[in-house]
Amino acid sequence: MPESKVRKEAAEKKVDKRKRERGEKRTKSRARMAMSTRDWVPWVFVPLGLIGVLWLIVFYIAGNRVPVMQDLSNWNYLIGLGLIAASFAFATLWK
Repeated sequence: MPESKVRKEAAEKKVDKRKRERGEKRTKSRARMAMSTRDWVPWVFVPLGLIGVLWLIVFYIAGNRVPVMQDLSNWNYLIGLGLIAASFAFATLWK
């Protein structure tokens, strides 16, 4: 038995339905991406910057008396400033 002709409206509805299903999948994936916020960023960059500043303060005040800092000598500047720079790098991730 031959197939009957498909109406144009039915074919368009079918195509629209497929597009909506694809759009729903996209919105679900976007919602997942939106749910993965970057709320953790301030909890990382603030302490990291403070640790860098504290490292430099302790080095200036008691660097000669702290055994690890005494061994590192001028590398302490790089460590303190590196921690501060890493803090700024993490701050750029915050939305």
